[in-house]
Amino acid sequence: MQRAGAATATEIALRCGGAARLRSGALVFAGPGNNGGDAWVVAAALATAGVRTRVCEPVPAATDDAKAERALALPLVELVQADEAALSAGDVYRGEAVVVDGLLGTGSSGPPRGAIGAAVAGLRAIRERAATIVALDVPTGLDATTGAAFNPVRADLTFTYGTLKRGQLTSRGPCGRIVVLDIGLRVGTADANQPAHDAPSVVTGRWVAERLPVFPADAHKGTRKKLAIVGGGAGMSGAAILGARAAWRSGVGMVKLVVAPETLASVRQAEPQSLTAPWPKTPADVQRELVTWADVVAIGPGLGAGMAARELVERILREFTGPIVLDADALNAFHANVNALSALLAGRQAVLTPHPVEFARLTGTAVDDVLKRRFDVALPLARHSRATVLLKGQPTVVTAPTGERRVVASGTPLLAAAGSGDVLTGMVGTLLGQIGDAPQAAAAAAWVHGHAAWLAQKGGRNPRGFSLDDVLAQLPRAWRLKTGPTRYPVLLELPDVTGR
Repeated sequence: MQRAGAATATEIALRCGGAARLRSGALVFAGPGNNGGDAWVVAAALATAGVRTRVCEPVPAATDDAKAERALALPLVELVQADEAALSAGDVYRGEAVVVDGLLGTGSSGPPRGAIGAAVAGLRAIRERAATIVALDVPTGLDATTGAAFNPVRADLTFTYGTLKRGQLTSRGPCGRIVVLDIGLRVGTADANQPAHDAPSVVTGRWVAERLPVFPADAHKGTRKKLAIVGGGAGMSGAAILGARAAWRSGVGMVKLVVAPETLASVRQAEPQSLTAPWPKTPADVQRELVTWADVVAIGPGLGAGMAARELVERILREFTGPIVLDADALNAFHANVNALSALLAGRQAVLTPHPVEFARLTGTAVDDVLKRRFDVALPLARHSRATVLLKGQPTVVTAPTGERRVVASGTPLLAAAGSGDVLTGMVGTLLGQIGDAPQAAAAAAWVHGHAAWLAQKGGRNPRGFSLDDVLAQLPRAWRLKTGPTRYPVLLELPDVTGR
C-alpha cells in the first residue's frame, strides 16, 4: 500500500503539471477499504512534497491498513467534512488542480451507494470544472473484473498496480490513460513475454519489435514473401483492395488479388501494383494461381455468402496446404460447422480473425456470451481447430492452440468501421509469411493495426473526421517501434482512446 501510494504521488507530480500547477493543491477522496488506504498514502506523500492537500472521507476507514495510513496522514493534511448533499454537488471542491478518486477499488461490485454514491456524483460535477481526475486502481463505479460500468467516475488518468485488470481492458472509456505501476506484488504482469497466473498478457510495441524480422541488405520480393488475397465479390471489391494496400504498407514482397471475374477490371485499375486472377474454378486453377505462387493465402475480404463461397473456400483449402488466414465470409461459410473447418485446416499455421458476431455464428454461441467471456471464449475453438483465433474488438484477444493468450489493447474507435478487418487481414497475412508463427504474427499485426489508428487520430483526438485511409497512411509510422525499456516503476501505459 505504501509503495502504491508513494509511486502514485510521484507520478501525479510528474504528469499533472509539476509544482507550478500543483500550487492550487490536491483534493483526495478516500474510501473505507484498502483503496482508501492507498488514497491516504497518496495524500501524505503529496503533502510531504509541499502540496496543499485536503482529504474528503465520505465513509470512515474500515480496514486495519486504511486506518493505519489515515492515522499517519492526518497530521499532514486538512480533513474535509461534508454531508451527502454537499458531496453530491461537489461543494467540497476549492479549485484544486488534481482530484484523486480513492473511493472504491478492485473488490467492489455493483453501483456505489449512500455517501460513496454521493461522492461519485460530486466527482462528476467537479470534472466539469476542469480539474484533472486521477483514479487509484479503477475509477469508482467500474467493476475491475467484468468491466460493468455503473455510471462511474470518468478519470483522465488511472494508476493501477501490478497488472492490468480485465475490466479496464473491456471498459477503457472511464479510465482515461492507464498506467500500470510495479509495487512489488510479483503476482501478475503486464508483459506479454512473462504471462503469470490469470493476468492479461498484454502486447506492447517492444514485444512486436522483438519479433519482426529485419530485411537483409540483399532482400528481394521473394524474401519479403508473396501473399494471395481471395475475396472481392460483386460489389465488394474494396475489401480485397484494402487488404492489399495494408499488406504493401506492412512490407510484403508481392500481392495477388484473386477476385470475382466481374470485379477484375475495377481491381486492376484501383490496385495496379498487385497481380490479379479470377476465382479458381477447378483444383488445377488453385494449383496454378495459388499453390505454385503464394507463401500465404488470406481468404475472406468481400468474398460473399452462400454455397458458392463455401465451395470456393473448401476447394482452396484442399489444394493449398500452406499458411492460411480466414476472415469474414470465409468463416461465415462454415456456419455452426467447426468440425468441417477444422478438418480442412489440418494442423497448418492458420489464423482465424472473427469479430464477435462471426465468432458466435461459427461456433453456435450467443453473441452476449462471446462478449462476456471475451478473454476465454476462443480457447475451445483454437484447440479444436488447431488454429490461432484472433477475436477482434476492444480488446482484441489472440488465442493459440496451446492455450496461450495475448491481449492487444492498442485499438481505438476509429477501427469500428467497415473495412477495418480487411486491413488487418492484409497485415496478418504479411506477418504470417515473414514470421512463420501464427500466434505471434496475429498479435503483432493486431497491435500495429491499433497503433496506426491511434496515430491517425493525432495522438487520441476524436475519431470523427478520420477514415481507414488515414490508418493506412499511418502504417509506415506505426512500424517504427520503440524498443527501449519503460521508466521504473511504470510497467505499461495505455493511452486514452476515447478522443475526448
